[in-house]
Amino acid sequence: MSEPTPLIALIEDEEHLAQGLIFNLEAEGYRTHHESDGDAALAYLLAGPSSGPDKIAVIVLDCMLPGTDGFAITRALREAQRYTPILMLTARTRPEDVLEGLEAGADDYLPKPFDLNILIVRIKSLLRRTAWQAAETASPAEPTREPPASETYAFNHRTIHFDALELIAPNRFTNLTVMEADLLRFLTEREGQIVSRKDILEQVWRVHEDTDTRAIDNFIVRLRRYIEDDPANPQHLTTVRGIGYRFVANP
Repeated sequence: MSEPTPLIALIEDEEHLAQGLIFNLEAEGYRTHHESDGDAALAYLLAGPSSGPDKIAVIVLDCMLPGTDGFAITRALREAQRYTPILMLTARTRPEDVLEGLEAGADDYLPKPFDLNILIVRIKSLLRRTAWQAAETASPAEPTREPPASETYAFNHRTIHFDALELIAPNRFTNLTVMEADLLRFLTEREGQIVSRKDILEQVWRVHEDTDTRAIDNFIVRLRRYIEDDPANPQHLTTVRGIGYRFVANP
C-alpha cells in the first residue's frame, strides 16, 4: 500500500502569493489546504486528525495574519501537543520577530521575499525528518542507510552529512533541518572552543542584536537528543555557564 501524498497546510493571507505557492506545491506532488484567516486556520489545525491520509505533514505559516497571528497559532499548537513541523514565513525581519517565532515552537523560518526553490528544500527537509522519526518509533533497531555523498563530520560513531541534512548514528538515522545543520556545522568547526550565545545569534542566525532568547536553548536540547548517548548528561555538547556552549568530539 502506497504512502498518502503529503498534505501541506498553507496559512497565508496574501492571496496572490498563496495561489502561486499552491500551484507550485501541487506541481511538486503535494496536496494543499489553504487558510487566509488566523482564527479559521487555528480551528482547522487543532481539529485536524493526528494520523491517517488527512494528517497535515507540514504547516507553512505566515506570521502576520488577520485574527490570530502566526506566533499565537504556533504557541497554541505546541500547548495542545500538536508537533506538526512549522515553517514560518515572515516579512518582519527584526531580530525579535524571528526569535519570537523560534521561541513559540516554529521549526524553521524564511524571510519574505524568498526563493521558491529554497522553500521547497525546507519543506522536504521537514518531511524527511518526520518520516525518520516515525520509522524510528516503529522499528528503532532497523539498520541505518548511507545517505548521498556530502560534506561530512565524524565523531563517536556518528557522521553528520551537512549538505544532505542527515546524521547517521548507531541504529539511528536523523534528517536535520537547515537550521539544525547550520548550527551543528558552526559548533563542530569550532571543536573545543567556547561559543557564545551572541556568536550563534550573529553568525548562524544573522541576528545582529544583543537579544536574550530561549530559542538557542531549545535548539541545543534538540541537538543533544541527536548526538548524545545520554542527552540529560551531555558529553559532546556542554553548557559553559554564563557564556555559551562547547562542542567536544572526544570528551
